[in-house]
Amino acid sequence: MSQSVDRALTLLGSLGDGPLSLEQAAGSLGVHKSTALRLLRTLEEHGFVQRQPDRLYRIGGRVLSLAHRALEEIDVRQVAAPYLAALSSRSGYTVQLAVLHDGEVLYVDEVAGPGADRPSRIGRRAPVTGTAVGRVLLAGLPADGPNADGPNEEAEVAAVRRRGWAAESREHREPVTCVAAPVAGSGGRTVAACALSAPASQVPPAELARMLPELLCTAEAISLAYGGSPTPRWCENRCGARPAGRASRTSGRASAGRRR
Repeated sequence: MSQSVDRALTLLGSLGDGPLSLEQAAGSLGVHKSTALRLLRTLEEHGFVQRQPDRLYRIGGRVLSLAHRALEEIDVRQVAAPYLAALSSRSGYTVQLAVLHDGEVLYVDEVAGPGADRPSRIGRRAPVTGTAVGRVLLAGLPADGPNADGPNEEAEVAAVRRRGWAAESREHREPVTCVAAPVAGSGGRTVAACALSAPASQVPPAELARMLPELLCTAEAISLAYGGSPTPRWCENRCGARPAGRASRTSGRASAGRRR
């Protein structure tokens, strides 16, 4: 690696801990202020560094944009897979992962519970209204996103947004009981819904609802592995995931495997 590239990356790493003055930047590199200034100006020209009115330098918007794009390109299904398998094993129920795609729910992964006798929903679509996963995904949209269908559904979505999960006794016209929780990505934005489901004829809604803490724990553990910032409601007590330190995707998957 060239010396200039090494210094630039080192400087960006230092700025990641907070704004720096020119003197502090030079000190972090062990170089003269003129050398640090040249590096800062070059990084500023490319949007990686921003000079504030108080003459301190901070991380620029280009770094944040690239980080966001990198996170968006991570396959949430790949990150979530071991957590889905672990939850299905612990609960004995079917676990699903769904995303919002073209205004509909798209099921992207599923781990069937023991005795599951219906076809996999992977690749299938469902309306966002009237389903637990749909309400979770709608609740995670920004204010200018698609609206719920009618005032009753809007009230349901608002309730989901407040409590952080949704339940439904019939999913997409099927006699299936379901509870769902959001998976958060960068900035806390909902990127997917994780759900537990079972045949309504075999499992009453109250029985499935008893697994809600496990579901919330799993959704937050996936969020942490994906790069989101989950709350500590369930993870530390049940999954062992610690929101205070963001796990890498590799270590997140490995730790999920250990918990299984």
